Amino acid sequence: MKMVLGIDIAKRKFDVALLNEGKYKTKVLENTPAGFRQLIQWLDKQGVKDVHACLEATGAYGTELATFLHDCGLTVSVVNPAQIKGFAQSELSRTKTDKADARLIARFCQANQPAPWQPLPLAVRQLRALARRLDALSEMQRMETNRLESADSMIVPSIQEINAQLEQQIQAIRQALRNHIEQHPELRDKRILLESIPGIGEVTITQILGFLTPSEFTGAKQVAAFLGLNPRQHQSGSSVRGKARLSKTGDSRLRVAFYMPAIVAMRYNPIIKAFSQRLLAAGKPKMLVVGAAMRKLAHIVYGVLKSGQPFNAKLALATQ
Repeated sequence: MKMVLGIDIAKRKFDVALLNEGKYKTKVLENTPAGFRQLIQWLDKQGVKDVHACLEATGAYGTELATFLHDCGLTVSVVNPAQIKGFAQSELSRTKTDKADARLIARFCQANQPAPWQPLPLAVRQLRALARRLDALSEMQRMETNRLESADSMIVPSIQEINAQLEQQIQAIRQALRNHIEQHPELRDKRILLESIPGIGEVTITQILGFLTPSEFTGAKQVAAFLGLNPRQHQSGSSVRGKARLSKTGDSRLRVAFYMPAIVAMRYNPIIKAFSQRLLAAGKPKMLVVGAAMRKLAHIVYGVLKSGQPFNAKLALATQ
């Protein structure tokens, strides 16, 4: 069996645990390119020729390391943190340290042999970086705007000046996103497909192109689960009958991006409008209907991107 390397990633450092024949060797390294190179040197010193590395999907903290290891020829798996948590619960694990987590991830990798991970194309990674920067600038602008409500008159000009600079940067990043998509044919073609769906606008398109990869899923239900839009039942025996709610276990950024488009689609997208009206007529609560509309919209997005065909309301209505 191939050796496994469990990696517990953090912002500034990462812990690794090399598991071979039931024994561990551990090390702590800086989460920097120099630290990545030191990891390869350390593996060489251990006589490791073939290893399966595994780490949790923790966004930007782990992507660079996973990409580096993949480029070095290692098998790399990037798994949902919920899977690691479930595995820990199955072991009745109580110890929670970075070193223990690295060992836990190594055992998970050995027991489950998760699928190999492939880095995203460079164009998509760059799109994500721009999208994250736009999110950060928008959040800073909201914070400054909120300060205006209770700000002393002496500092109002300063806040207004910062806000003007932030707005300038926001517009520049938005234009950079448009240019980036336009310069890459695959992204441009997907944008055109998404623009055919009533309710989907520029902001949501950017989030979808950057953070949703249809090829990673085998069906629309998986996409809904990835977004945390699948309903979660709460019942036990004959006495507990809780209300079904959205699981909210997936990508929160994308889930938020689908909210306003779903509201718009409930008015202007014929498929989602008819679907929502049926649920409302059946007495379903408004927010439950909105969640269902978000899930329906995610299904449509997946179908359009997977098929490579623009949204066709008449065809969709005819097949219902």
